[in-house]
Amino acid sequence: MKVAIYSRGLDFEQENPIQLLLEELMRHETSILIFHQLLDQFSFTGPIQEKLKPFYNSDDLSNDIDILISLGGDGTMLDAVTLVKQKNIPILGINFGRLGFLASISRNELSLAVDALINRTFHIEKRTLIHLDSNEGLFGDIPFALNEFAIHKRDISPMVKIHTYLNGEFLNTYWADGLIVSTPTGSTGYNMSCNGPIVFPESSSFVITPVAPHNLNVRSIVVPDSNVISFEVEGRADQFICALDARREIVNKTIQLAVRKENFYVNLARLNENNFLSTLRTKLTWGLDKRN
Repeated sequence: MKVAIYSRGLDFEQENPIQLLLEELMRHETSILIFHQLLDQFSFTGPIQEKLKPFYNSDDLSNDIDILISLGGDGTMLDAVTLVKQKNIPILGINFGRLGFLASISRNELSLAVDALINRTFHIEKRTLIHLDSNEGLFGDIPFALNEFAIHKRDISPMVKIHTYLNGEFLNTYWADGLIVSTPTGSTGYNMSCNGPIVFPESSSFVITPVAPHNLNVRSIVVPDSNVISFEVEGRADQFICALDARREIVNKTIQLAVRKENFYVNLARLNENNFLSTLRTKLTWGLDKRN
């Protein structure tokens, strides 16, 4: 088995769990690529250091890699998606962060996760991505996101007016601090924090949610992901923020923007015990009411 390990930075107290993970993988004669910053950060002991091979960017990840292990929180998982791109390499998230909707495997389950990888008893879920089209070629060669696309006013700028269209037909003008178009995966992220609905990963939909809308009768709307959603932005400020997941760019309000379903998926690996419902119950503490 060939495994890649990615993290964008961990605390030094995480060295022992990482060492344990590497030892478990090497016990099964696994070939391991590890992100160069992680390799530079920790001094792994024994023969481990000699057998690890660094990788630096997406180009170093070949299609024969069986799985990429993401060590961190959900933000690290989102970074891993931009590394994998269209290569169909499954991503397994081990949660070294906090909430962890995407990285749902805890550090205490490292041995269980390795056994699932070696025996190939993990489950693969295809997750929809959202793609951004613009007349300025934003975000280079990764104009897609797993969680959401967002338009947002800058800093202390006044609210913006976002004219929104579905397949060219006018939907609504949102007077707000911003607007989120979320994938089903991202419905438990920024969308949920703005009181948007949670939808199931396989629901084939986008969720449009305003951020701090000026009109109290404006609410989220769920639309089929076959729609192309386009925008025209007005405001007193000349610029606003355009974001794909945690990546953002400052753009002029004259820009042309539209989002649609990406033409490829990302594969997320999970243990069979960690399905969407169990993750919701665990992360949102559903069912723990003392009255139950």
